Amino acid sequence: MKTGLSTASLYPTEVEKAFRQVAENGIKTVEIFVNSHCELSDPYRSEMLAIQREYGIDVVSVHPFTCGIEPMMLFTEYQRRAYDMLDYYKGFFEYMGLFGAKLFVLHGNKPENPFPDDIYFERYMMLQNEAKKFGMTVVQENVSRCTGGSLDFLKKMKSALGEDAAFVLDTKQAHRAGSDPIDVVKALGGNIKHIHFSDCGKAGDCLKFGFGEYDNLAFFRELKNQGFDGSAVIELYKGGFKDVHDLAENCRELEKFIEENI
Repeated sequence: MKTGLSTASLYPTEVEKAFRQVAENGIKTVEIFVNSHCELSDPYRSEMLAIQREYGIDVVSVHPFTCGIEPMMLFTEYQRRAYDMLDYYKGFFEYMGLFGAKLFVLHGNKPENPFPDDIYFERYMMLQNEAKKFGMTVVQENVSRCTGGSLDFLKKMKSALGEDAAFVLDTKQAHRAGSDPIDVVKALGGNIKHIHFSDCGKAGDCLKFGFGEYDNLAFFRELKNQGFDGSAVIELYKGGFKDVHDLAENCRELEKFIEENI
């Protein structure tokens, strides 16, 4: 089990600057949040690749900025748009291949856009099968404001798709949806491939590790019991930490906690 950081934590710092700041602070496992279409191309792409080579960064996942339009483009009755989005996301898969990233984060549909579950799963598999051609995996995130925020929906997805259903568990989003992250781990088991981690307590649900009251020991032990061997990347929002050095130190504290206890 690795620990790392998401560049999303440093938003709105430009992605290449955020990536360098994380690298300069000694973090070796990173999720890239692509914030704009132009970042998929040079000169930004080349700069990112140069930073990765210079610091020996393991880019484990990529998160697209386009999650807001996925209900309109992927989960639509107008199927041509779904094919357009599939073609567009191929560009992300090609980008990921340059960095060696294997996981592509999907928010998916939203409840205000009614869409049959069986067709949702078909669209997910359309994207998943294309990702497989590139050696990637699409991981459905449990974002509370999205359809995937429902644990019942995620369990149904796992039942329908078996091993093809892959998930990223965001702990703060689980809390916001009224679910205990440990219950999510027990329900989805080995289908969880990635973690967006933050602590939770009286001060909020998007806190640095150790600043909440949640039973993180039980959480990570349950992940281990389920055979999880992916990465837990800290993803905080602006205001949840002092600066990138503070964030990197907290990541090392989480790494030490896991090494000593899990």
